[in-house]
Amino acid sequence: MPIGAFISSAEIMSVFKNNPILGHITTFGGHPVSCASSLATLQVIQEQKLHEQAEAKGQLFRHLLKHPAIREVRGKGLMLAVEFDSFEVLKPVIDRAIEFGPSSPGPSSPGVITDWFLFCNNSMRIAPPLIITEEQIREACAVILDAIEG
Repeated sequence: MPIGAFISSAEIMSVFKNNPILGHITTFGGHPVSCASSLATLQVIQEQKLHEQAEAKGQLFRHLLKHPAIREVRGKGLMLAVEFDSFEVLKPVIDRAIEFGPSSPGPSSPGVITDWFLFCNNSMRIAPPLIITEEQIREACAVILDAIEG
């Protein structure tokens, strides 16, 4: 269930009250079902301390994503960007990552759903859920590395 929040000064908020009226403020506003779902999600994150695992899981991505075509892996926790030389290098990698699973022995997993950033089209976005397991991170990295190799 989607939900969003918008916090601002009164001055900035006043820009959004006209043309269109309340434009961009309530796209994913506070529907009761969305609010209940979001509250339950926050409670699970806190109870299971999922946020405390994000940094270590992000470090595992950084450790595994080593390849000459990767210029840099940057970000915080599980919100990462994998930088390549150009969009022309990145786009086929994304397409292949979505297409196939790792070539390692064992059952092949589905591909990895990823994309680039609108403001930085030479970097792959990695933003898995906090519940991702170490095994899933290893599988995802294998898919990405296979996709780089073509």
